[in-house]
Amino acid sequence: MKTLNIIGCGKLARTLGRLWQQQGFCTIGDVLNRSDDSSRQAVHFLGAGRPISAFAQLLPADLFLIATSDDALATCCDRLAACNILKPGDVVFHCSGLAPSHLLLAAARQGAAVASVHPVKSFADPEQSAASFAGTFCAIEGDQAALDLLQPAFEAIGGHCFTIDPDQKALYHAGMVVISNYLTTLLDAGGRIFEQAGLARDEAFNVMEPIVRGVVDNAFTLGTVQSLTGPFSRGDVSTIRKHLESLAKGDPLLDDLYRQLGRATLDLARQQDSAPADQLEHLSRILEKHTS
Repeated sequence: MKTLNIIGCGKLARTLGRLWQQQGFCTIGDVLNRSDDSSRQAVHFLGAGRPISAFAQLLPADLFLIATSDDALATCCDRLAACNILKPGDVVFHCSGLAPSHLLLAAARQGAAVASVHPVKSFADPEQSAASFAGTFCAIEGDQAALDLLQPAFEAIGGHCFTIDPDQKALYHAGMVVISNYLTTLLDAGGRIFEQAGLARDEAFNVMEPIVRGVVDNAFTLGTVQSLTGPFSRGDVSTIRKHLESLAKGDPLLDDLYRQLGRATLDLARQQDSAPADQLEHLSRILEKHTS
């Protein structure tokens, strides 16, 4: 059985470590976090491992997961290489959606195979993430020797692996931010607008939930163009103008957000051919500023 050391055992690493430990893929070795207390908490969650708080304490292992922030990946890999415990055949990998695997150059120079596996999932709660990981898509790239080991490991816990071009990971990750972080921001913005209209926040989110879930289901079932409804789809100029007049009296950020997203939504509406082109062009103009 392989031994796995974890550097930076946060929510993602705790999820993967627990699943691999339970599945029998590996034995958890050293768990290195910034403090002894944090390392002990991680080990307690994993149910295995040796908590440490310094690179000098690391022992050799077959696999090393560096699950720190993106900005710290290269530095942590350099510090791992400086420990002189890596050997040819070891696997060093990270789970960043942005950074390419060749960022782990220091490990590769010592003969380790390097890779990146990015699970497309929100890891807000490790307990829930571990319970719901099955079915998660995982973007993989790196040395084939590393992927030959890691792909079956992720598939064994329910992952669906697909290959990503390391040179396009910045674009790929930007897309992830749009569909996850920005979606959360949109829900918050919608709630704030409802609050301005007089609804309590809890009530606003109760009202929002069924229509949001329906819109998401429709988008994945019908596609984004076919599932678009509402005033942009109809080319309803008077409705959009009234929206803008109302939003102008409140938070300028929400007004600007509505306008920016409105311009993008017009692109979908143009593909539907359900509203006359002159109405859509009129909408485009009033989204820039209030006009008649």
